[in-house]
Parts: sequence; C-alpha cells; structure tokens
Amino acid sequence: MTNALRFIRPDVQAMHAYAVQHSVGMVKLDAMENPFTLSPELQAQLGARLGAVEVNRYPGARIDDLKNALAKYVDLPAGLGLMLGNGSDELISLLSQACAVPGAQDRAKVVAPEPGFVMYGMSAQLQGLQYIGVPLKADFELDEAAMSAAIAQHEPAIVYIAYPNNPTANLWDADTIRRLITQVSAYGGLVVMDEAYQPFSSKSWLDEIRQHPAANAHVLLMRTLSKFGLAGIRLGYMIAPQALINEVDKLRPPYNVSVLNAECALFALEHTDVFAQQAAVIRTEREALFKALQQLAGVTPYASEANMMVLRFNGEADAANRAFEVLKAHKVLVKNVSKMHPLLANCLRLTIGTPEENKQLLAALQAALSSSKVTA
Repeated sequence: MTNALRFIRPDVQAMHAYAVQHSVGMVKLDAMENPFTLSPELQAQLGARLGAVEVNRYPGARIDDLKNALAKYVDLPAGLGLMLGNGSDELISLLSQACAVPGAQDRAKVVAPEPGFVMYGMSAQLQGLQYIGVPLKADFELDEAAMSAAIAQHEPAIVYIAYPNNPTANLWDADTIRRLITQVSAYGGLVVMDEAYQPFSSKSWLDEIRQHPAANAHVLLMRTLSKFGLAGIRLGYMIAPQALINEVDKLRPPYNVSVLNAECALFALEHTDVFAQQAAVIRTEREALFKALQQLAGVTPYASEANMMVLRFNGEADAANRAFEVLKAHKVLVKNVSKMHPLLANCLRLTIGTPEENKQLLAALQAALSSSKVTA
C-alpha cells in the first residue's frame, strides 16, 4: 500500500479528513442545521415534483430557472451576476483555483480572521495558495490593526470576512470592514463576504453593496441554502460584479448542480414564507436560550446573530470536554470547539434547535454543570 500512495501529495496524507459526528438517536445540535422539516402536505408536493424530474438528462435550462429565481429572491442589483456552487465549499474552492497561478514563485495569498470557517484555509492549502490566519480579539471582534498589517504585508488575493462569523456567531463592525475593503481594493485584491447565516442575521452586506456599488466593486458575496433550511441539497450561490462572475464561472464543472437539487431549491423558493417563519422561530428561540444560559452559574454565553451560539465553561481547563461527554450521555450532540483555536478554549458551540430540543439541551447542561469538576 505504501507504493500505491507514492503520488498522493504528502501534505494531503498528513491532513485529517473532515469528521462528521454520528447522530442517530441524538438531539442533533452540532451542525447549524435548520431543525424543522416540511409539513406532510409540502413533502407530498415536493415528492411529486422530484418524481417528475428527468433524471436521465444532464441539468439544462432548469438551472437557469433557479439562477433567475435566486436573483429575484435577493433582488439582484444591476451590474451584478450570480453563479451556483455545490455548497459554499465549492465556491471557495473555485475562487482559490482562479487565483492560483501555476509555477508562480510568489504564491497568491489568502487572509482570514481566526477562529473562522476551516474551508478558507483548507482550500487555500489544496490549491497551492499561502494562508494567513489573523486572530480575533478576545471578545471575538475583528482586530483591525492586525488585519490591516497582514493585508499590507502580504497583499492577499482573497480576504474572507464571514458576516456573521462561524463559529463565534457575531457580526463585525461595519466601519472596520469598509476600511479593510478599501485597503484590499486599492491593490486589486478581492474581499469575500460570506453570509452563510444571513437568514438569522439583522444585517446583510448586500444592502451596503446596493448603497455603495463603487466602493464594493472588489467584493464577492456568498450565501448558501443550507441555513435557509436545505442543508441536505448542498447548494450555494455567489453574487459579484458580472465581470468577476464570468471569470470564476469558467472553472465551474459543467453540471455541478443536479436536477434534483435544482428542483428542490426552486420548490423552496416558491415557499419562502414557510422558511421565513422557521427562521423567525429560530431567532426567537436563540434569544430565549441566550437568556436562559445567562442564568446558569459556571458558563458564559456569547450573543449570536446566527443559528448557533458559543458557550464558554468557567471551570477547570477541560470543563468543556467533560460537559460535552455529559451532553452526549444525555443524547444531546453539540460541537466541541475547545481545541479549534486558543480563543475558543473551554468552549462548546450549540446549534439553536426547536423549542423542545432547546429544553433538552438546557436540562443536559444543568446535569453537566452539577459536576464539581465542570463548575469548579
């Protein structure tokens, strides 16, 4: 087998595969999914639609129908284009490919705040770009001085700004972002505003783009239907000036979105009121959960603009690890981010669930905190 791996890149062999936790029989609050399913009536309607799809044909004009529906849904500003990806992950990969110059002595660079979405760095590494992570401040706010210094030193091809951020769930200061966009634009770099959690956020950078198009001429905005409520269909989309979209779209695999995924997304966009109601419930539950967590001794919750929340344990160094195991024993699955970055030490990330799921989460947390080693 050693010889069979001869031509597999050494850095790939050294990597760890993305781990997905087993969740059968658990209250699944680890992956920022919308916890609500469609009503039986809508399930039947969707099933009929999908059953009529010509799966014997490659995707065709229906993909254009989906792009047009998304353009209408976001009220796409004049001069901007829209492209689809097999989730946001594919769009991130395509952007890296577009900026990776084969054989270049000075590799293109990517800058992003940390802790942040792991795919920014992973995609850069796999496409041969140099990745520079810039730590956030202790309160998870952007460190403008450090970001500006990294941009000035490296002149990155791409700067990622998650709005709100994953996993910290906060929106960063708009004036800071404007100044960073101006700095990057001055030398021709690109800024990607990643709005994966837009359905739960009080703000969108798309409004800024509408109001100040010239100042955002180097900005690409990414969204996903995963948080909209369709994590299972893997569909992301990117909005940017048409000239930029035209170049990145050259790298897109010709049939990257399946006919089934496209039809499912079109169906959902015909029922946006249903998903908007679900998002409203999640936002309400988020605020209720935040207030309840504030009343628990031994933990510090962080305010959220997404469908997740970071919770820090105030006990000994491994308190979050112990709490994570207690939660699992109570059939509640969350994300242990305590080893992801030093700023997340002793932290767990909680997805906002249904009212009943959140009650189960709180009960499990109270059981975890009853342990002296967790609350010490």
